[in-house]
Amino acid sequence: MIKPKPTKTETRDEIALQVEEFLQRQGKIEQVKMGDSGLVDGKYHTNHIGFNEPKQTRTPLNHVVAEIQNRKKPQKMKKRPTKKVIYDDFGEPIRWYWEE
Repeated sequence: MIKPKPTKTETRDEIALQVEEFLQRQGKIEQVKMGDSGLVDGKYHTNHIGFNEPKQTRTPLNHVVAEIQNRKKPQKMKKRPTKKVIYDDFGEPIRWYWEE
């Protein structure tokens, strides 16, 4: 039997209970200003942002994109020849031929 997922109300109640237990064990909740948690020494941590290098020139590849788009277009299927039978007046096969 599959265990049902908890509803949003049950999840909220569980989080509220965990916060209450934390506060009962002498835990303390600090209020911080919006955006302070992303600051390092009072400044935003910008080492991970990749805007330090100069802008690189791009190589135009329009001809490659056009070639890929052309390959995606449906190709006209060549009709395969089919084998046909010629019957005599009595329904017996006389010969076979290929019709295109």
